[in-house]
Order: sequence, then C-alpha cells, then structure tokens
Amino acid sequence: MTETRTGAPAAQPGELFGPDSQFHRFFNDPRWALAMVRATVLEAAHPQIGAALIDNSTFVAHPWRRMRNTLVSLQRMFGPDESVRQREAARLNRMHARINGTDERSRPYDAMDPEVRGWVVATLFESSVNMCRVAGQPLDRDSMEALYAEFRAFHAALDGTAGQLPPGLPEFWRYYDRMVNEELESTEALRIILYRLFDHLPAPPLLDGLPTVWAAGRALAGPVIGAITVASLPEPFRRRAGLPEIPGAQVLMQGAYTAAGLARFLPDHLIRTESLTRLLYQSQVLAPEPPAGPSAGPSAGPSTGDGEPRDAALAALRGQMKRAGALFRLVTPFPAQRGPAEDSPAGDVRAAPAEGPRWSADEFFTAVLDQTGDGYLDWPDLAAMARELSSRLDLDEPAETALYTAYAAWWRELQAALDTDGDGRISGPEYAAAVPSLAGPALIRVAEALFDATDADADGSIDATEYRALFRTGFHRTMSSAAPRYTRTAFIQDFLSFMSGRRHSTSYDPLLAGS
Repeated sequence: MTETRTGAPAAQPGELFGPDSQFHRFFNDPRWALAMVRATVLEAAHPQIGAALIDNSTFVAHPWRRMRNTLVSLQRMFGPDESVRQREAARLNRMHARINGTDERSRPYDAMDPEVRGWVVATLFESSVNMCRVAGQPLDRDSMEALYAEFRAFHAALDGTAGQLPPGLPEFWRYYDRMVNEELESTEALRIILYRLFDHLPAPPLLDGLPTVWAAGRALAGPVIGAITVASLPEPFRRRAGLPEIPGAQVLMQGAYTAAGLARFLPDHLIRTESLTRLLYQSQVLAPEPPAGPSAGPSAGPSTGDGEPRDAALAALRGQMKRAGALFRLVTPFPAQRGPAEDSPAGDVRAAPAEGPRWSADEFFTAVLDQTGDGYLDWPDLAAMARELSSRLDLDEPAETALYTAYAAWWRELQAALDTDGDGRISGPEYAAAVPSLAGPALIRVAEALFDATDADADGSIDATEYRALFRTGFHRTMSSAAPRYTRTAFIQDFLSFMSGRRHSTSYDPLLAGS
C-alpha cells in the first residue's frame, strides 16, 4: 500500500468507491442535504458555472428533478461497478460538452473547462468537511485524506486526470482559499438560489396534493434554509458579496446541522438517500432496472430487484396522501387548491388513461416548454428536455445524439414559425398565438427518435421486456393486458398529443412537467 504526503496509508483504487467508502457514509447522512445546498451555492458563485446555470439549468423550474438527477449520477459514479462509472462519466461528458456560451458581460463559459469541473468537485469535498466541523464532529486527518482521495478519484474518472485538484490537503486548502478570495462572485444564479428558490420551491411529487400545507411549511422553512446557508459560507466571500447575515444565524446553523445529525441514529432504511428519494417520487426509481436483453445495453445503476412491490407500496402511500389532502381541505377554510396528483384516480399516476384534460396555452408553456424558468422558450429549454429524456432512458450514442438532433430541428422549426419579433426566442404570447401549428414534421421526428431509442430490438413496437427495462423507467407507464405491445403509431400519437399542448398525459406529465 502506498503512503500519502502525511504518512497515512493511501487507499487503493478499488477502495475509493463502493459501499465501504467515506462518500457512501456521507451520502446517507441527513446533514449532507444541508452541505449539498451550500456546495451548490459555492458552485453558482463561480462566474462560469453561474452563467451556465442561468442559461441552461432547470434548477429554478424543476429543482426536485435536478436534485434527483444529481443523486442518481453521484450514486453511479461512486458505486462499486467500474463499467457503470465509465458509462456515467461518458454521459456526463457528452452532456457538459453541449453546455457553453457567454454570460451577460460577454465572458465565455464552458462546462468542460477543467477549472470549472475541478471547482465543482472541490465544493463537494469542502462542504462535506465543513458539515462535520459545524456539527461538532470534525474529521480526523486520516478520514479527511481518505475522503479527499475519493473525490480526486471521482474527478479523474470524469476527466481522465485529477490534475486540476492539488495532490494533497495542504495544497488543496491554499487552492480553495484562492478561489474563494479571487474567483467567486455574487452571481445571479447565487442570488436566485438564496433569495428566490427556497421561497418559491414547488412541492415534491409526494406532497403535490397538499399545496396549502406545503406553502405554509415553505414560508417558515425557506427563509431558515437561506439564512443557514448564508451563515455557512466562507466569511471573506460573504463580506465581498454583500450577503447579509441574520443575527443568531450562526447558532441556528449549528443547531440545524446538529439536529440533522441526530437522525443518523434512526434505522438505516428510514434515512437512506435512495429510500427518501423513492418516497418523494412515489413510483419513480432512483436507478434504472437492468435491461433484460443484450441489445438494450448495460445497466446504468444497481437494480433494486423489487421495483414492482415497492412501487405498489409507494403508489398506495401516494393515494393516502391525496386522501389526507382532500380531508384537510374539507375541514379547513382555505380555498380549494388542486395539485397535479388529482388528475388521476386515487393518486395512482399509472391508472389514468393516456390522455387527460386539456392544458391551457399558458399552463403548458410554463410547466413544460419553459424548462429553464426564464419566461421564454429557446434552445436551452428543448436541450433540457432532450437531456432529461436521454438521462432517464440511459441512452448511449448514437441514440442520444439522434434525440438532440431531432430536438434541434424542432427548435429551428418553432423559431421560424413563432418568433415573430425576431429576438431569437419565443415568448408566451407568441406561443399562444400559434398553438395549433406546433405538431409539425420536426416534432414527429422527435417522437420517432424517442421511439427508436426505446425499441431496442427494432421490431416496430415496445414489448413487455423493453417496457420493463426502459420505458417504465422513463415514463412510469403500465401497459394493460389488452395492449401488451405499445405500437409506433400509438407512441407517436401520444407524444404529439402531449407536446402540442393538447392533453395532459400520465406518461409525460411527471417526466417533463414535474418539478
């Protein structure tokens, strides 16, 4: 075994990942949720990352979805299977290679910039260390060295080298201090996270039938989370960015981390990140089930092996939450409010027919088309749809590229037809004026590309094996016994009906309209 600079034994490559790693202990630590919020703020304070988030990310309109995708990706990257890690690294690299542009000050940003990628990993490591320190349980030197080695290995798995991160902890802390003091800014993305996101955070899918209860809880918790996060940021950056710190926030922060730490004494199955994520998303699985056929490609993550029983239990819980919401509204004087869960009977997203009530133009524009939440439809919104579909279906090349290409063609078609003022984007009124023309040839090609990616054996229909391996993972659709195959024509008709804004869909609403 090799030695680190401090003389402590260094972990071998096989020990850096998997269930016995430092990361996995942190991943299931309830305090890590607060640490990851802090890490996200530090990432957003980097001018390149902040600009990329504003232009391309769905974190404003769909924060829960982005959180879930991040957890899925980390689980794959830090899991024990090297082939899964390589597959996920390749997917992340393809995704980041498509994210570049210029910020409002005409400065370029590029998600593949080595400095940018190094800073993302640095914030994850430093926030994990800070979490333990604030909670009164600082890491000893050996544990910190081991954790840093794991994050450097994670960075190397992405970039082929960990060269952007210093080789040892003394050099890392000098690098971190330099970044905080010289590179970070009070970006728009940072301000949105701190002062808008928590105050307007939509309910997770499990609680979407209780909008009044969620709004009341959010009104109390949102400012507290914001204050805790600001108090946890490095003091030099807080001063330079002009971030106000509420009196007593440091004590509140320490109390929050300590209280979250007490949850570690609960039974493991109650606090595991995967279990909590499954609970929030009912029947949505944290990692796809492995394909049954060789043509479908390797699995993107560990299989639970019991997806159907868990899904049934979670769907039942969803129904109970919906009934609780109905009872709450019955006995309280609050105005009636309806969440998305109420469009399907008993709250079971798989029980309703493929087409439901019609969307209004404004609803569809806001919930589906404007993926980035900036009030306009442009290419980053459609790229976000392609990214979500590719990730959820775990597409490889060339299927992923075919889907992006089809979406790009649809964007050109939409821009030519709907961008009446020539500003390069489509406003809500421009969209509403031309809703009937959305289902053109380019949108049909999007549906065809999506179908081809799902139809692994290319027989022109989605059979039960393909459904279980891929389609249910992406869209949570249960085919009835009367329709054991999902034909190409039916697939395209359902997709066009949804994407042209005509109908709610139990297949596509949770995927593209869910928060």
